Amino acid sequence: MPNFKTLDARIPAPVIALTIGLAMKGAVLAIGLRVDPSTWRMQLGVALSQLSALIALAALWTLWRARTTINPMQPHRASRLVTAGIYRLSRNPMYLSLLLLLSAYALRIDAVLTWLGPLAFWAYVTRFQILPEERVLADKFGPAYRDYRHRTRRWL
Repeated sequence: MPNFKTLDARIPAPVIALTIGLAMKGAVLAIGLRVDPSTWRMQLGVALSQLSALIALAALWTLWRARTTINPMQPHRASRLVTAGIYRLSRNPMYLSLLLLLSAYALRIDAVLTWLGPLAFWAYVTRFQILPEERVLADKFGPAYRDYRHRTRRWL
């Protein structure tokens, strides 16, 4: 049976997102950019942040109802393949929620440089978390997971 060692990730995605968010803030401070977002940028940023929270809560609720692990660092502990709820729209709604949160922050800051943050998160999580998770879940759930992968997008 696959174990934690099969994953390439060693740092949880929320820690990566926080680190990237801090780096985005640091970049803004380093270049001396004054952050004063327009009203529409602020409103869109708040809306994206709220959407992010709703997606994360829906994902956690769906996993809790299915009585399976919420720890993506240990996909081998998944007791069942969850394809209902928000998981019908995205195979990775918790990562999507973090990506939306970083995007909301980049939108608020309004500097081209800060868009590297969400892009870096997307690339890192795809390579070091999602792809290894997919291998473990394919081994564990076989054809059911392969069918789910074909009918549901990775991100959205």
